[in-house]
Amino acid sequence: MPSRRPALLAIASAIAAAALLASPAVAVAAPPEYTPGADGAGDPYFPLAGNGGTDIVHYHLDLDYTPAPPDPAPIEGRLDGVATIDLVPTQDLSRFNLDLRGLTATEVTVAGKAATFTQTSNELVITPSKKVKAGKAAQVVVRYGGTTTRPTDIEGALYGWVTTRDGAMVVSEPDGSATWFPVNDHPTDKATFSFEITVPEGLVAVANGLPSRPATTADGRTTWYWDAPDPMAAYLATASVGDYVVNQYVAANGTPIFDAVDPARLGAPSESLALTSDMLVFFESLYGPYPFGSYGAIVDDDSVGYALETQTRSFFSRTAREGTVAHELAHQWMGDEVSPFRWADIWLNEGWATYSQWMWTEHRGGQTAQASFDDYLSIPADDEEWELVVADPGPLGLFLNPVYDRGAATLHALRVRIGDEAFFDLAKQWVERYGGGTASTADFIALAEEVSGAELGDFFDIWLYTPEKPTDW
Repeated sequence: MPSRRPALLAIASAIAAAALLASPAVAVAAPPEYTPGADGAGDPYFPLAGNGGTDIVHYHLDLDYTPAPPDPAPIEGRLDGVATIDLVPTQDLSRFNLDLRGLTATEVTVAGKAATFTQTSNELVITPSKKVKAGKAAQVVVRYGGTTTRPTDIEGALYGWVTTRDGAMVVSEPDGSATWFPVNDHPTDKATFSFEITVPEGLVAVANGLPSRPATTADGRTTWYWDAPDPMAAYLATASVGDYVVNQYVAANGTPIFDAVDPARLGAPSESLALTSDMLVFFESLYGPYPFGSYGAIVDDDSVGYALETQTRSFFSRTAREGTVAHELAHQWMGDEVSPFRWADIWLNEGWATYSQWMWTEHRGGQTAQASFDDYLSIPADDEEWELVVADPGPLGLFLNPVYDRGAATLHALRVRIGDEAFFDLAKQWVERYGGGTASTADFIALAEEVSGAELGDFFDIWLYTPEKPTDW
């Protein structure tokens, strides 16, 4: 009989081969792919604002500032800073960007090691000596400085670090923070802040939050220390400098208040600011507890007609009328606690703040919110007021009147449509759900429908997306 061994060996080999083919492949982990972070946050209005690949956790800003000399010298100051930035990479990074404009970085370290860097007109591009892994916290230290002037935004309005003869006016909406510190300058990356600000003796430096320790003076210069522990969009940070008169007290709702007022503006503005305590109580009844650990105001005499709701410390130039004080305070909930996901969503900031102003006026015995709405609707249909798409005003339309007043009218019309109970439930849920972060117009529409149980697509199309006067909704 012929031997069967070769046949058996062949069969065994075939079975082994089939088993190998059928068994799953052994996974071999691929090495991380380190790539550069994006040079913007993806906002079409401001493509270079913000950056990709990092989540900023905390900024500590150590600033040394000398204001402009007296007339007739140019209005130019000197700012030197060290920014210590705690961040967590959101991807494996070979390099990453921070926004910095008009000032020059001279030294950068990442995780304690010197990094190479380059600068363009808006970007500080940092290449660490060792690539940075996603999720692994790192500390970036940037030493920088330069001459400060009076920068302007895309519309030509003063913003950022605005040099003055006796200090600085620091108001940065929408993308002006890059004029005074290296930053991820978009609302979608909120962080906590702390400040050490050194200025000539006799000047006061006021930032967000509350003083973290008493000011110290040495060699003719005073350092002011501030801590802002609530997550904040960078455009809401301030470090204004002036010869302010300071008033501190505790509001009726328990909020510590720190007001800093230019001596030349101690009249009517201070009378309006005195209503802050009552306003806090009123807006808490509408929107829920005040979201931050402090509040206050800066009133400066160095510019004309400017107000901005820097977080916990609203800024007013020259005047602080009662309605404007109410408007900026309401922003602490609507705009600061809940910030815009994209700058196209700014009507949610300004519409809510303007409507809050209408409701405060009614609360004080003045014109009702309904009467304010009726006044607005009396504008003729052929007026250019109705030509703006409120939910997409464009980068040059962020601060046009319809964003404010049509935004407010949208909210009043919604209140009439869904009723007071659902409307104010919506307001509180908006702050509860999205507080500490950002939200979009689409988020607001979805929540309004959820809370009210109504289909509101046509309503919002008419009010927010149709560039004509609403007549039927």
